[in-house]
Amino acid sequence: MSINIPGQEWDIAPLPQVMIEPLVRATLLEDLGRAGDLTTNAIVPAGHRGRTALVARQPGVVAGMDLVRAAFRLIDPEIRVDVRKPDGSRIRPGDVIAMVEGNSRAMLTAERTALNFLCHMSGIASSTAAVVDAIGDARARVVCTRKTMPGLRVIQKYAVRVGGGSNHRFGLDDAVLIKDNHVAIAGSVAQAVRRARAGVGHLVKIELEVDTLEQLDEALELKVDAILLDNMSVETMTEAVRRVDGRAVTEASGRITPQTAPAVAKTGVDLISIGWLTHSVGVLDIGLDHAPA
Repeated sequence: MSINIPGQEWDIAPLPQVMIEPLVRATLLEDLGRAGDLTTNAIVPAGHRGRTALVARQPGVVAGMDLVRAAFRLIDPEIRVDVRKPDGSRIRPGDVIAMVEGNSRAMLTAERTALNFLCHMSGIASSTAAVVDAIGDARARVVCTRKTMPGLRVIQKYAVRVGGGSNHRFGLDDAVLIKDNHVAIAGSVAQAVRRARAGVGHLVKIELEVDTLEQLDEALELKVDAILLDNMSVETMTEAVRRVDGRAVTEASGRITPQTAPAVAKTGVDLISIGWLTHSVGVLDIGLDHAPA
């Protein structure tokens, strides 16, 4: 699947069904509770068939259509979802994202689960795209963090990729990131790095968080793979990138927004990490509207 962001293109692999289905199934079960959809089952005749449209109410970027399909399919495998705007599509208010046809009871029962995933993931993709657009042709990549909602990390990080961003580490087990508390317990930056190198395999990258230029100089002497420049001013960050001079990957962090990202990108950092893309982003408003036959 090609995801088109102005000036760039990514081939985003869809999430495998084996990863999607347990999450969607658990969400449906939470909604259905002990007695199913009382309202729909009481009002809508069992054999009634209908046609609905997923319609954008805000501009943004679509993400999560595979979870939409799974939500409807798990309630009724015969429901047909005709996708008009696949993941990665830029949408405007009024755009039809997909047409959904089939048993009306099943569609209404799966509606909220489908929309919850689609609106949340599209919100992440849209916010990511806003930052990517803001930095334009800068070399920096926009990355998310581990500040994800419990149980949703896989789909949230996928949505970041759909929006044109990249992923930081997926968990505690795929890279070393030494922060101030690690250093405090180890006794020094050098001791923390030495322990990390002794404790992990040769393929594991080591990143060190620094707050000052003095700490940066120590990190460079220790030859870590990446350096997290935390809450630095643009001026300090520019000097930090100059001192690194390509000897390590540089990552900027600290309440970065679409408004401040361009200045951060101009410092020459390799990565701009943003936690709010996943931990507190707003949803994209999308509705499921009844469509006359």
